[in-house]
Amino acid sequence: MSNGTGNTGTQDVTYNLVSILYHALQGAETYDQYIQDAQGGDQELAQFFRDVKQENQQRADRAKRILHQRLHDEQGAGGGR
Repeated sequence: MSNGTGNTGTQDVTYNLVSILYHALQGAETYDQYIQDAQGGDQELAQFFRDVKQENQQRADRAKRILHQRLHDEQGAGGGR
């Protein structure tokens, strides 16, 4: 995929980064239900879901840091495009 703009008018890589952030946060929220469902009798599975949730939260935190840095760099380079 190119670094040009797509249908959104936003650079593809920026859109992709925002998409990863959104889906990581959405997944982390969804896993709460999975954890609750498993806690009734399968502690191993509940722990697995907690681990997956934590991984998604870490992925979201990393995406936020990268996005913040990229937006900051664009502003410092004359406001972006």
